[in-house]
Amino acid sequence: MLTYSKVKSNPKILTYIHQTELALTAIGYTKHGLGHATLVADRARTIARMAGLTKREQELSAIAGFCHDMGNFLGRKYHHYWGALLFNQVFPDEDPEETAVVMGAIANHDRRSEMKIYHSVSATVVLADKSDVRRSRVRNKSPENLRRDIHARVNYGTTSSKLQISPKNKKITLSLKIDTKFVPIIEYFEIFTERMVYCRQAAHFLGYKFELVINHVKLL
Repeated sequence: MLTYSKVKSNPKILTYIHQTELALTAIGYTKHGLGHATLVADRARTIARMAGLTKREQELSAIAGFCHDMGNFLGRKYHHYWGALLFNQVFPDEDPEETAVVMGAIANHDRRSEMKIYHSVSATVVLADKSDVRRSRVRNKSPENLRRDIHARVNYGTTSSKLQISPKNKKITLSLKIDTKFVPIIEYFEIFTERMVYCRQAAHFLGYKFELVINHVKLL
């Protein structure tokens, strides 16, 4: 049976994640290595548990969350598809239905996918991935790079990021603290509006309402 422990110790999976980190470093993207993969895996499992998914779906959420970005070293634009295909190549003999669920979650995590979210595991990975906004993901913190790169600037300006799930109120809330002396909040929306809409769709699929709170003000 496919387990998160087996996946996160697989040498091919670890190599693909490492190569992704090298490839995205070369083009100046924020960190997409083991730190991001582990955070998304843990967060996806937590969302799945809090949302009442089965133990097996919780495990598949963690697996998909860990592997979701590993296809980036083959190309950024279609990395979600590359990652799904790589996963199947690494684990060709596992249960086909579970493998398909993980592949679908990897393929669906990117908002540019033409597919709609159709499985709860996919929804958990979307929420876990798109909510990972934080200063420590910024690679190049030089003033010149922060002025030039809005993605680096917005992540660097985010001093706190918390995702809270309330089964009682059926709400998933992303609470951010943004240093407005460093970056105006409007710049967050310049690059994250589509992602937050995708989070709202993912939360809705799970039967939840998605809320975005920035500096203690509810904006979505």
